[in-house]
Amino acid sequence: MDVSLLAFEWTDTSRHWLIEVPIRIVAYLTVALVIRFVVHRMIDRATTSRTRKDKDAAGARTPPLVRKLRDRVPSSASSEQVIARRQQRAQTIGSVLKSTVSIVLLVWVVLAVLNVLGVNIAPFIASAGVVGLAIGFGAQNLVRDFVTGVFMLLEDQYGVGDTVDLGEAVGEVESVGLRITTVRDIDGTLWYVRNGEIARVGNMSQEYAVARIEVPVALTADVDRAEQVAHEAAQEAVADPALAGKVIGEPEMLGVQELSPDLIKLRMTVKVRPNAQWAVQRKLRRAILRAYDEHGIDLPYPGGRMQVAAASE
Repeated sequence: MDVSLLAFEWTDTSRHWLIEVPIRIVAYLTVALVIRFVVHRMIDRATTSRTRKDKDAAGARTPPLVRKLRDRVPSSASSEQVIARRQQRAQTIGSVLKSTVSIVLLVWVVLAVLNVLGVNIAPFIASAGVVGLAIGFGAQNLVRDFVTGVFMLLEDQYGVGDTVDLGEAVGEVESVGLRITTVRDIDGTLWYVRNGEIARVGNMSQEYAVARIEVPVALTADVDRAEQVAHEAAQEAVADPALAGKVIGEPEMLGVQELSPDLIKLRMTVKVRPNAQWAVQRKLRRAILRAYDEHGIDLPYPGGRMQVAAASE
């Protein structure tokens, strides 16, 4: 065999592996990095607000990513809470988009490099499908947590500062993540709740709340008179400047709620601002008990009306 032919074949092969293959690999890596950089910058711009035109009527800067999504921010929330809630929501959704873009580009680069090296990628794709299926079955709880967290953020079911009932955990939301939601209950306990385990959400901080007041009276009391005195006392209480800003409706006396062998229970409701129902309930109970004492409405307690009224304060 001619020596010059062998040299030519060796030079051509060397050129392919030492020049063409590295250049193509570098080109794929460069394209992937450029695409990742550009897309991540676009996501960053969508999850932050830097211009004055991004301000809403309340003056809180709204990231463009969540500007078109439904917003359920409580009307009683301060501007700082509104900003923190929207920014956390936008940043969490942005992190999901960034991770998705990075994973897709990584898979594309690996397959492209294997193809450049002359490796048959069909078995890898088939193996990846089997491995992905196995991982999906093994990590289905983790996947469910993330998917549920994404939908909760998109639908804005709750946010930082909301008072929610998640089943076992009831309290104020401190953080909302893709996998975990943290809730601080009334005793100060911090609950870590997996999003995939949340079967229902009761949000007490959206749109409005209802303060429900139930007052017991003695069986011998005049029910009509007791209802009238309670209603008048509640109307005077909600007219007080301390409660006027929390109440958005008039007290409504619903009447007898319960009749038992030792008492009659009356129920009253009033529409209030979110998260204000508990403070309004305490104020109205105290006002009604004082009014009952002044008008001689008997309560079903042997200790006397004055002791009950004092204890309620």
